[in-house]
Amino acid sequence: MKFVIIACVAAVAFAAPQYDSSEEFVPILKDDRVHEDDGTFNFDFEAANGIRVSQAGSPDGDEDAVIKAGEYSYTAPDGTPVVVKYVADENGFQPQSDLLPVAPAFPHPIPQFVLDQIAKAAEEDRNRDDSDERYN
Repeated sequence: MKFVIIACVAAVAFAAPQYDSSEEFVPILKDDRVHEDDGTFNFDFEAANGIRVSQAGSPDGDEDAVIKAGEYSYTAPDGTPVVVKYVADENGFQPQSDLLPVAPAFPHPIPQFVLDQIAKAAEEDRNRDDSDERYN
């Protein structure tokens, strides 16, 4: 009986979560949150490892949808500082950052095969308009 009790205690001890002392503890330097009765809010967070988040919002959108604006920043594993500013409103999430890909400037050169296809579609539209007049 004593063996069963000792075995159970040992099983519980081995099943307890093991904490890895190599993980770094990151202190929180700032955590300010304000939520007003009218639905507006502000949130500011900063950790000692350089992670920062700041956001503000209010229910000013259609059907009281919350419109938000803010930014977050951190250091990427390769050492690159990352800063993203954003707005989230009726047009969706709109981030801005030097690290985000950018579409090519317009107008850019349009390939000839595309211009030929546009011309063919316009000609088909004209022909269809002429045939529609014959049937009316």
